Amino acid sequence: MDESSHAARRPHEGGPGSVAGAFSDPAAVASYLERTRRAVPGLDVLHDLVGRLLDEAVPRDGGRVLVVGAGGGLELRHLAARHPGWRFDGVDPSGEMLDLARTTLGPLAERVTLHDGVVDDAPEGPFDGATCLLTLHFLPAPERLATLRGIRRRLRPGAPLATVHHSVPAGAERDAWLARYARYAAGPGGDPERIAASAAALGAHLPLLAPEEDEELLRRAGFRNPARFYAALTLQGWLAHADDAA
Repeated sequence: MDESSHAARRPHEGGPGSVAGAFSDPAAVASYLERTRRAVPGLDVLHDLVGRLLDEAVPRDGGRVLVVGAGGGLELRHLAARHPGWRFDGVDPSGEMLDLARTTLGPLAERVTLHDGVVDDAPEGPFDGATCLLTLHFLPAPERLATLRGIRRRLRPGAPLATVHHSVPAGAERDAWLARYARYAAGPGGDPERIAASAAALGAHLPLLAPEEDEELLRRAGFRNPARFYAALTLQGWLAHADDAA
């Protein structure tokens, strides 16, 4: 299967550790907002940083932003509330998570169009900026590259992309950082056995890459000068800009 075929497939279907179930199970969907706020250090600050970075290039009136992995609607709500002149297209392969996004957005949904699918199901654009938050760590490297290329094709030359996902070095250092992240996500008084199991599951079920590998995929996908703007335990965030030539 070539990279374009990978991009056309829903990324969570049949994935490691039955990732699809985590985004369709009613109880998991219902608790998603609370779990994400607990598990992502400085979530509100992260969303604010993303908005400020996009604001450097996205026109304040009529700007178009593509949000890949839009289920839940947290970043959409934050960006839409603070940038009333922007319009958004969000894409996610979970219909249940898109329903949650509509609820999260409330009246802000008037400026958001949601699409059930992957990046190849999003409009062609061109978009003035894009985000892909807490999503790429679910995708093996070929799908990850295809997704990034799909985003690049939909962006104007020079448009910014903000990405955030788990990215940690391989080997013993990876195990140590996954354990630290699992302890943080569990909160004070977390059960040590459950924390250890959570750290092991992250390492086993997510196709993690090292930061330098993630940066290389951005370059291969057609983005220039990837620069880290966020780092919290195993979560890393990059800002990159679409090359002038697609």
